[in-house]
Amino acid sequence: MDFVRGPASDRAWARPSLIALLSTTLVLYLWGLDRNGWADAYYSAAVQAGTKSWTAFFFGSLDASSFISVDKTPAFLWVMEISARIFGVNSGSILVPQALEGVATVALTYMLVRRWFGSGGALVAGSVVALTPVAALMFRYNHPDALLVLLVTAGAYATLRAVDSGRTRWLILAAALIGTAFLAKMLEAFLIVPVLAAVYLVAGRPPTQQRIRQLVIAGITLIVASGWWVAVVELWPSTGRPYVGGSQTNSIVDVILGYEGFGRLTGVGAGGVVVSTSGPTGWGRMFTSDFGGQVSWLIPAALILLAAGLWFTRRAERADTGRAALLLLGGWLVVSIAVFSFAQGIIHPYYTIALAPPIGALIGAGASMLWRRRQQLSARYIASMAIASTTGWSYGLLERSSEWHPELRAIVLIGGLAAAVVIVTAPAAWSRTIAAAGAAGLALSIAGPAAYTIDTVSTAYNGAVPWAGPHVASAYSRAFPNSAPPGSELTSVLQKDGGRYQWVAAMVYSDAAAVYELATGDAVMAIGGFNGTDPVPTLAEFQKLVGEGKIHYFVAGGLGPGLASGSPALEINTWVSQSFTAIVVDGVPVYDLTRAGS
Repeated sequence: MDFVRGPASDRAWARPSLIALLSTTLVLYLWGLDRNGWADAYYSAAVQAGTKSWTAFFFGSLDASSFISVDKTPAFLWVMEISARIFGVNSGSILVPQALEGVATVALTYMLVRRWFGSGGALVAGSVVALTPVAALMFRYNHPDALLVLLVTAGAYATLRAVDSGRTRWLILAAALIGTAFLAKMLEAFLIVPVLAAVYLVAGRPPTQQRIRQLVIAGITLIVASGWWVAVVELWPSTGRPYVGGSQTNSIVDVILGYEGFGRLTGVGAGGVVVSTSGPTGWGRMFTSDFGGQVSWLIPAALILLAAGLWFTRRAERADTGRAALLLLGGWLVVSIAVFSFAQGIIHPYYTIALAPPIGALIGAGASMLWRRRQQLSARYIASMAIASTTGWSYGLLERSSEWHPELRAIVLIGGLAAAVVIVTAPAAWSRTIAAAGAAGLALSIAGPAAYTIDTVSTAYNGAVPWAGPHVASAYSRAFPNSAPPGSELTSVLQKDGGRYQWVAAMVYSDAAAVYELATGDAVMAIGGFNGTDPVPTLAEFQKLVGEGKIHYFVAGGLGPGLASGSPALEINTWVSQSFTAIVVDGVPVYDLTRAGS
């Protein structure tokens, strides 16, 4: 088999088009990647720590001295840390693996659709994923979502292979992939599990009892794959590992079930009520100004094509893999939308990258089914409806950035509606005209998100909450930036004699500590963890470390709610200010903890 030509059974254009798709995606996701710098400094600092200490690597510590971990399970960090150990700690070694995970996700979406719906639909599916604005954003960023989406997409593909073949090994692989995705971003990885299990139980080829046994085996695999690291952390003596960031009890289970788990659904997390930053809940949330431009462009068309596909396959046999694929993709999409739409806690718009693969795959699968039925008037009406709804909604999304390329929304709307009309009104004998109108309608449907994607990869992002596309009026700013980078004089002060101390400095709030860690290359203690509310260290513990000479400086001016009344962070801040004399460096109060104040 020729690599460029592909299998003899494929059309001559299939393999070259795949190579072109993946090459274009790679260039798109790598283009100007260094403009993002450290991206989210919080995670980049953890990567730096993981290159200096295997303990920090394994537990996901924020600092090389392993005082506290990040508030996530660390599998997503491991990929970046391995890269940084090989190529050094820099923006490229951290962000390029994320971009490669994006290319792999596009390839897996292509494979999923190609196997059951053909190369043409697969090309459409991969293109939709690659040109989804939030995907272009997060596959160029150092958050957990890139690895999460890659592994979940791989798990969906493996499940469909299990449905097709009836082999247990594919189910085991799917469970192992989803379990590893759990170690990247915890319970979000499990949203797809009920869908995968239900689809195999309904459509798997083996007899019912065998399918149940296979699912039990897969369930055990899922528990082992997702639970082994959790068990190690819980059983490891707490004195030999970092404090578990994001927890109130130094327990990773507390994080999984609380702040980073059910707290996102209920609004109740660590330290009390977590206020939603995502606007009103309900089925319309994905279409609001906060979320709409990130991912919603093709959701109406995806749902239309899902319904059409299920109607077309209504008389298929129980084990029909094409229908099973539609059920899996539709369930994946609807369940994810439902959770993101009704969650009461913190749900950031960039989480919606999880919707990109099922949307893309449904568009590709649906386009393929309609093309095969293009002589049927019903199929043409469905295609017309999908194109009209998409280009109409694209106009609405583009209008939210009214001064940003206003000509684009007019072209998309007028061209899309014209294509929709031609598809249903042209005589059936005008097959080439209908095909041309369909191709034009598809291109115009993707034009809006493609333009947002180009804007996204052309823009520098940093901070905790990046946001794809041009500015729209929203509850969010374009990004929640990390703390301002330290001045060169303060960096030099902290680096002086840094090798003599376990932590060159301590400060409240992890984002602040992360910025100083990256600037100095040394360990900085983040008092109170991510937002300063973790109950570590206590005042007594901090005083003991200071007495032992393990911390050199305390940098005041920490951010976040950690300085709330009664918190250990506030007690430490008060004690330091009363016991030591501050000097001001680069406008920041700094206390030398080796010298008591007068």
